[in-house]
Amino acid sequence: MPELLLELFTEEIPARMQARAAEELRRLAIEKLAAAQLRHGEARAFVTPRRLTLVVDGLPEAQPDVSEERRGPRVGAPSKAIEGFLKSVGLNSIDQCEIRRTEKGDFYFTSSLIKGLPIQRAIVEVLDEIIEDFSWPKSMRWGNNSFRWVRPLRNILAVVDGEALTFELDLKRDLKSIIEPTDQDKLIANNKTFGHRFLAPARFAVTGFADYAEKLRGAYVILDPAARRQKIADDLRLMAHGEGLRLKEDPALLDEVTGLVEFPVVLSGAIDPAFMALPPEVLTTAMRAHQKYFACLDKAGRLAPRFLVIANNLTRDGGAAIVAGNERVLRARLSDAQFFWDQDRKTRLESRVEKLGERVFHAKLGTVLDKVRRVEALSETIAAFVPGADAALAKRAARLAKADLSTGMVGEFPELQGVMGRYYALHDGEPPEIADAIAEHYSPLGPSDRCPGAPVSIVAALADKIDTLVGFFAIDEKPTGSKDPYALRRAALGVIRLVIENKLRLPLARAFGAAFMIFGDAFKAARAAFRAELEAGNVGSLLDFFADRLKVHLREQGVRHDLIAAVFALGGEDDLVRLLARVAALEAFLKTEDGANLLVAYRRASNIVRIEEKKDGRSYAEAPDVELLRTGEERALAERLAEVERLSAAALDMEEFGVAMAALARLRRPVDEFFNHVTVNCEDGALRANRLRLLSQIRATLNRVADFSQIEG
Repeated sequence: MPELLLELFTEEIPARMQARAAEELRRLAIEKLAAAQLRHGEARAFVTPRRLTLVVDGLPEAQPDVSEERRGPRVGAPSKAIEGFLKSVGLNSIDQCEIRRTEKGDFYFTSSLIKGLPIQRAIVEVLDEIIEDFSWPKSMRWGNNSFRWVRPLRNILAVVDGEALTFELDLKRDLKSIIEPTDQDKLIANNKTFGHRFLAPARFAVTGFADYAEKLRGAYVILDPAARRQKIADDLRLMAHGEGLRLKEDPALLDEVTGLVEFPVVLSGAIDPAFMALPPEVLTTAMRAHQKYFACLDKAGRLAPRFLVIANNLTRDGGAAIVAGNERVLRARLSDAQFFWDQDRKTRLESRVEKLGERVFHAKLGTVLDKVRRVEALSETIAAFVPGADAALAKRAARLAKADLSTGMVGEFPELQGVMGRYYALHDGEPPEIADAIAEHYSPLGPSDRCPGAPVSIVAALADKIDTLVGFFAIDEKPTGSKDPYALRRAALGVIRLVIENKLRLPLARAFGAAFMIFGDAFKAARAAFRAELEAGNVGSLLDFFADRLKVHLREQGVRHDLIAAVFALGGEDDLVRLLARVAALEAFLKTEDGANLLVAYRRASNIVRIEEKKDGRSYAEAPDVELLRTGEERALAERLAEVERLSAAALDMEEFGVAMAALARLRRPVDEFFNHVTVNCEDGALRANRLRLLSQIRATLNRVADFSQIEG
């Protein structure tokens, strides 16, 4: 069966866009082939820095034939109408049509068979649509062209069933009326491609994917990104091992360099020993962020004076010139770092704090110095809820946490903010707890980032994030849809992790309220907007935002979102540790037979009460009248409800949520007996109302533990 091979050959595609581009190409191919009614086998996409490749096997020889039916005029219609219809369908006589009876009378019908296009013609239309609809995060135009692509598109290889497809891609699609197209304005598809830029630049023809992949290997191109990544990883480890060292693993950098080379060659270079006294973070940042070098560690786990670089070329001197050039560049970069390291330590970190007043944090939220002062004040409130936290140390850490933003080193290497603050604080003689808090107050930055565990570090990290969240909510800069320019979702998840992983009994509403009040006179408008919520003892919009983030965080850990919603719906719950304990107890309860059956009974009772309240136009929320409890099942249920309410209330007060759930389980039998033997909608109006109140009490009793109406399944 025919196979399609497509290669879009470009100038270098940015590494960060390559994986998404390959997936987009595959998705579009599957979508467009389906729209063209072309069944196919497996569709695969590959990407290198200079080519985007698609291969689809199992294609048909042609599109399927399609039968088309058309209804003509009514039988007995004027001759001109019949003649016009015959002309439109290419027939000579009305006798060639079929007469069919419909609801509106007898009509002439004709049917015709439309032959499907041969695969070569059908696929050209598909490829044109794929290229036209392909989207890039960023694209460009080149020359006088109107066509946009991530980088200039230089060649199109298109082969079906071993033969080249011949079609043109007009690069001046929208400019035809202005500039007459020339040969340079078109890309003509062909069956040829190019090898490695330096090692095999000659053009060569291919007949299919197997031939294409084999010839690319011979032309020093590893097409498959996964294979290219694995080769780099293996060669890095071998090179490091050969020098008696081990590789400092860096998966993100490995992914990036995989997208920078078509034929990776690992080379080893030396770091000038004079620079090894620099903090290891400075060395690795200079190598990684700016030069894409991999670091090596010695047997003791210390940074070794060697680096590994990935070249995209084989040279006659074995890479000596490449290594020498990289060593020279690194030496210059580290010389700058050494200068900043020496200069920064001449000035105490404390003296740099006031300079933060020259840096704007946000136009509506003041300078970085304003933020520092707010975080200082908030640290005292939060420290009271972090076991072992010294409020004075926490306040000092908050004051110094941002000071390294004014240093030369952080100006040159922004990635080192916080890290350099720790080094400079230790140099100034600050306590280790403060130095560590400075380094960790930005953490956790993501789901894989380590969460601070030291008390002072926890306080600094919480205060910084809560101030940011409260500030942007106060000026109504909340995340909307996919937009979150101030990374507030990440800050909220950071607070959640800090609280949960350290088991902090931090009342979020109180912390948020304190942060709002700290904003002071400069933010009267923001305080006024939230005054009602502050006076009520909670900050509703922020707590709702945290509820959504908590659901996301816990869903990734397999916790059901509806159980979180059921507990949050009770209102007033801002202690995440207590909330999660309640969710865990609820989840365990619902997995039991009693819990599952009680949930069904709850829904039955709730539905009956809701329907009857709507029909009667009144509520049945009041307590039932004991004098109207006529049957034994009614009396048993009422007694058990009173008992369960007393037991569960006491258990909830003691935060014994498992005990509260066990108390609810006692309701199962009397509830079942009630539904089996008692008719709620009886003829006696007083009895009916009293029984509805009894059902309403079932709902109310369960809802004191969690809002069972939020629970799914």
